[in-house]
Amino acid sequence: MGLQERVDAAIDAALVNRIVGCVVLINKDGKEVYARTAGLADREANRKLERNAIWRLASVTKPIVATAALKMMEAGLLRLDDPVTKFLPYFTPPSPDGVVRPITLRQLFSHSSGLSYETVPANVSPGMSGPFISLEENLRRLAKVPLVFAPGTGWVYGTSIDVLGGVIAAINGSTLEAAVQKYAAGPLGMVDWRFTPTDATRVTANYANGNPPSAPITPPARLTEDNLHGTNFHVDRIFRADAPQSGGGGSCGTADDVMKMLEVYNGHGTHLKPETVAEAFTNQIGSLPRREDDAGKRFTVLGAIIDDPKAAKSPCPAGTLDWGGAWGHNWIIDPINRWTIAVCTNVAPEGCNGPFREDIRDAVYG
Repeated sequence: MGLQERVDAAIDAALVNRIVGCVVLINKDGKEVYARTAGLADREANRKLERNAIWRLASVTKPIVATAALKMMEAGLLRLDDPVTKFLPYFTPPSPDGVVRPITLRQLFSHSSGLSYETVPANVSPGMSGPFISLEENLRRLAKVPLVFAPGTGWVYGTSIDVLGGVIAAINGSTLEAAVQKYAAGPLGMVDWRFTPTDATRVTANYANGNPPSAPITPPARLTEDNLHGTNFHVDRIFRADAPQSGGGGSCGTADDVMKMLEVYNGHGTHLKPETVAEAFTNQIGSLPRREDDAGKRFTVLGAIIDDPKAAKSPCPAGTLDWGGAWGHNWIIDPINRWTIAVCTNVAPEGCNGPFREDIRDAVYG
């Protein structure tokens, strides 16, 4: 079978009982070679999914915000090794021993700051739940929470990009959305990327893993899969302009918006300089230990990078970037074979780190 048939078969199999709807976009050498919209945006309303559906992007927000920050770096507005306190003087969370040590922007980008989702208190928004307060107030509250390790001494997934979002908002003297619009989304033509949807009628319903996927997630929802650690997912949050704009997980947009951002890093367009793109493919954490599930992968300013395909159990070559978003999305940038893959679904966490992710990946690589 060819690429079209393999990917179609993977989608068709998942639509039986694992995926409600998906948009899968695959580019080769910067040109679209596969695009399919399948299933339903809202199963209960029998609303067909359209390619311009708007998705709650969750952690797909992270590389979008990082792209804006990298463009600001090119403009001389920040440096990777700048301390966070240069821009947010109040952001001084203590290390576990009580000592306040500087956190750098590089450590935020790469999740080596010591900020963990596991320690976010109820009065702080981790991005997809929590109180409706300003971004600055959210970060001021977060700054009082001890780090899980001294900055630069470990790796843990957490609210680092929320803080990075606060930094670029402060530099721009605006909301985070305005900063990202100026330095990434606007120039790249990501017309539907926002922190509240441009068209509420195009927003998909969301579902949780099941056989078939569960009834729509309604607020407040609590997913209990082990890999989500009982995270609260508030589906109505995307419609609330008073939610703190979370650079780590609060934005929405279309699959095409995501693809436009990803293609910045696969040799197409001139949004970032070649040396900046090279920085985006650089391991930023050295040999710091990561989770067992992350074997064979290091971490960059955008997401994970494969350094040992065998250990990663991946057909992708070393140097491939990937990551996802817990609402049900995943992406791949392979600069060796020049593949760019964007997958958006409305089932969590299946589309992010369930079998569907590997099904599509393996279908592409044959």
